[in-house]
Amino acid sequence: MSIDRTYRLPFRRRREGKTDYRKRLASVKSKKIRLVVRTTNKRVLVQAIRFNPKGDETIASADSRELNKFSFYGTNNTPSAYLTGLLLGKKLIEKEKEGVLDIGLKTPSHGSIIFAALKGISDAGIKVKFGEGAVPSEDRINGKLLDKYALSLGERAKTVFSGYIKAGIGVGEISKAFENAKSQIIKVK
Repeated sequence: MSIDRTYRLPFRRRREGKTDYRKRLASVKSKKIRLVVRTTNKRVLVQAIRFNPKGDETIASADSRELNKFSFYGTNNTPSAYLTGLLLGKKLIEKEKEGVLDIGLKTPSHGSIIFAALKGISDAGIKVKFGEGAVPSEDRINGKLLDKYALSLGERAKTVFSGYIKAGIGVGEISKAFENAKSQIIKVK
């Protein structure tokens, strides 16, 4: 490590690989709320965050675990991401009308879970700019592909989709549960 005065130590969050300050500055300059989408191994987290010099403020947040209230097993797949985004959009619609996507340091990939959540936010009425080509297909969003896959597994589906079965959703009924949960979320005020 150099001791010379010309050496400049990067910010701590940049060194840790947590923040890209150029992207953050651009989103702060837009003066729109940031719609933050993060995924873990078991769930999808979506937040609406407003910049404040003293520290960012979380306006609203939604977690895929909240989908259990709407009779849907929330995990980290495409239908859960869409419904979580829709839920956040319904919570946010009275407070804000537009936002900008913040995916952090992830590389955007067309058809990913992140864009499914963004589509849900957009369908709730929040204005967000994105290309329609980035959004997953309708069959992926509403769970028809999961149903098809579950039915193709036969007896193994009971172990692969055990979380859905525990939640009361049978093998091949994910799209029905999705539509039911979507109609319930749309009614939320």
